[in-house]
Amino acid sequence: MRTPFFQSFKNHFLIATPQMADPSFAETLTLICEHSKDGALGVVINRPTELTLGQILRQVGIEYPDTWAPSQSAVYAGGPVSSERGFVLHSNDQLWESSLSVGEDINLTTSKDILVAMANNKGPSHVLIALGYAGWGAGQLEKEMAENTWLTCAANPAIIFTTPCEQRLSAAASSLGVDLHLLSGQVGHA
Repeated sequence: MRTPFFQSFKNHFLIATPQMADPSFAETLTLICEHSKDGALGVVINRPTELTLGQILRQVGIEYPDTWAPSQSAVYAGGPVSSERGFVLHSNDQLWESSLSVGEDINLTTSKDILVAMANNKGPSHVLIALGYAGWGAGQLEKEMAENTWLTCAANPAIIFTTPCEQRLSAAASSLGVDLHLLSGQVGHA
C-alpha cells in the first residue's frame, strides 16, 4: 500500500485568500511553525492587540530595571487557540529553554526565560510576541489548501520582524506576484 504524499508547510506563510470564511483568519498572514502528518501549529503575525510588552511583563510578574522603559511593542493575537498562552517569534541570536527552530533565522519560544531576558535588555535582536496560536488537526490544513483557502510561500524573516504590520499580508502575497485586491472571493468551477 502506498503512503500518501505529505508536504510540510513548516517555515511557510499562509496567506488568507478572499474565500476565507472564518473570521478568525480573514485577512491574516500566518507563519507555520510546525507541521507534520499529525497536524500543524502556526502564529498569526498581522493582528496587533491593544496590549504591549510592558503590560505582559507586569501581568506575568517579571520585574525590569528602573532604567528600562516598558516597551510599547505590540502584542499580537496569534490565533484562536490558547489565547492566554504566550509565544515569542524571534531571531536565532540565542536559544532559550523552550525554543523550536522554525527556519533559518526564525525561532519560536514559549518559556518565560526569554521574557526575563528581554526585560533585562538581553533578549534577541528581533521579536514578535503573540498570545494564542492557530492549530490544525491531522489532514485539516491539507484539506484547506486543496480548497484554495490559503496561498502559501516561503517565510521571510524581514516580513515578520521589519515590515510594518499593516503591510505584511500584501508583502507576502507580492512575493508570489499576487495582488490580493484583485482576487475574487467567489469560487468558480470550470
